[in-house]
Amino acid sequence: MESTGTRGAPGGRRTPQRTWPARRLTGPAWLDGPMTSAHLVSGAAGLLLAIGLVMVFSASAIEAALNDQPAWRPGVDQVVFACIGMVALLVALRLPAGLVRRWAPIALIGSAVLLVAVLIPGIGMQLNGSRAWIDLGFTNFQPSELAKLVFALWGAHILAVRERFLTVQTLLVPLLPVFGVLAFLLYLEPDFGGIVSLGLVLLGLLWGAGLPRRFFGWFLLVGAAGLALMIKVAPYRMERITSFLDPFADPSDTGFQAIRGFYALATGGLWGVGLGNSAMKWNLLPEAESDYIFAIIGEELGFLGCMVVVTLYGVLAYAGFRIARRSTDRFVQLASVAITVWLVGQAALNMGYVVGLLPVTGLTLPLISAGGTSLVLTLFIVGLLIRFAVSEPAAIDHQRRRERGRLARLLLPVPAAAVDPVRPRRRSRPEPAERPARRPAVPGGRTVVRVPPPGRERVRTPSRERAPSARDRRGAPERGRGADARRQPPARARTATPDSRRPR
Repeated sequence: MESTGTRGAPGGRRTPQRTWPARRLTGPAWLDGPMTSAHLVSGAAGLLLAIGLVMVFSASAIEAALNDQPAWRPGVDQVVFACIGMVALLVALRLPAGLVRRWAPIALIGSAVLLVAVLIPGIGMQLNGSRAWIDLGFTNFQPSELAKLVFALWGAHILAVRERFLTVQTLLVPLLPVFGVLAFLLYLEPDFGGIVSLGLVLLGLLWGAGLPRRFFGWFLLVGAAGLALMIKVAPYRMERITSFLDPFADPSDTGFQAIRGFYALATGGLWGVGLGNSAMKWNLLPEAESDYIFAIIGEELGFLGCMVVVTLYGVLAYAGFRIARRSTDRFVQLASVAITVWLVGQAALNMGYVVGLLPVTGLTLPLISAGGTSLVLTLFIVGLLIRFAVSEPAAIDHQRRRERGRLARLLLPVPAAAVDPVRPRRRSRPEPAERPARRPAVPGGRTVVRVPPPGRERVRTPSRERAPSARDRRGAPERGRGADARRQPPARARTATPDSRRPR
């Protein structure tokens, strides 16, 4: 509190006034705790996963029954994939950042090979006009999901290595060519939604690395030019892109799915029609359990249910950026930003085209939409975020001070350091054995080492050195080469003690 004075009465007396310091908007105390990031990520992701499992059961039951399948089959499959994803999450919790960085380049090459293999007939499986899956027998594997994750980790590793001498050229050159190759392979499938998600990863890496803002404008122009080229090659993409502007212009074809999504959201209102009471899931809304599951949430849970989902994604975004801000490892910072931009950006694009603000891209809603590969990899990403969160310096100190049970130590070990060093995958050659210590030098002396030139065994003696005597010449073979390396006393010492031939 401060006090100031103003002139009041004619006598010159000042009236004191009190000014209160400006108050800043602060959150609760637990929001600044050492383990807050890990709790926010696990809590938001867990609630989104629970909502997704319930909504997949509700949205897919009718369509499965109409296809002469058990109504519970799609929901049970989603639960199975969620259990596999939880195992992947537990594996990610025990992965040191140095190990992830060490194998990121190899994983990038492997994901590129899978993207090439999926284009080969007999290996890749075509669904909905896109050859983007590999049939594993029990499920369909989508290599593009793995490629996005590996690209995020590899890009963060490359930028972290080049941090000390990072320029615009060194920032763009390793990332843009690799992005171009992966995007071209996705274009051949074709998978436009995968290209958009990969672009989100690239934007997150460049933004986290500090690319000047003017370059993002150039990226928008290049992206618009690429989009125009894609539309010219395949005109049907123009109908998909422009259908969101006026879906009622073609309600039976290009605008059919968007209009049914509008009806679902409008029917839900504020409170929704109740869980399981959706009318659009009766085979009226295509892809109700995957691409348009947000419309079913709006119909059954209403506007409030949609706001809960949006809020949880907002919490996930806050937690991801908080990890990047509080971490001291540059790789962790860049990877957290890239992963967060990817997950939250994909969720925003999905909800955006469901409500009619964006063109339909076919992107799923992370942790909620039905899908095997995407759910498992998304839970693995959540595990990486939790691992990055417990690697914060404050979190490491907190975990070392408190007593932890055996299960906690097994599932979530405390990182050894906030910055995990990168060790080579293998040693090319064994390290040389430790050399024995040399004799200590004589105080005030100097070391003379004679190295014979090639083809000559005799070395010319410097003019200022004392010529060897006959006794020295006779004893040279016995002393061997070790006598050449003896330390001689300085000239003053030789003058003062003429009787001593060499120091003892």
